Amino acid sequence: MPKPPKRRKNEPNSLKGWQQIAAFLGQPISVAQRWAKTGMPVTHEGRRVHASPEQLNRWLGRESAGEPVQIATESADLAAELKRGLSYVRAHTPARKENRVA
Repeated sequence: MPKPPKRRKNEPNSLKGWQQIAAFLGQPISVAQRWAKTGMPVTHEGRRVHASPEQLNRWLGRESAGEPVQIATESADLAAELKRGLSYVRAHTPARKENRVA
């Protein structure tokens, strides 16, 4: 498991670079860069980029429109999260009538 990123005293919660941002999101770097183009909060300083975990979490909450969001980690129980997500979708999706041909 990679070591947590080192933090500066003046920036206690900053993720520096696409690699750290993507790792925080549990996504490939290309996905993090695409999300940044569509409004994910990142700060560009020349060729460098950084982001706040708190801002990223708030953004994910807004983008998910209230649906559960799972950030994959090595310790996450993905089966339980899948079941929880399916329960949420079933509870918030109107029942459909099946049209069967007799």
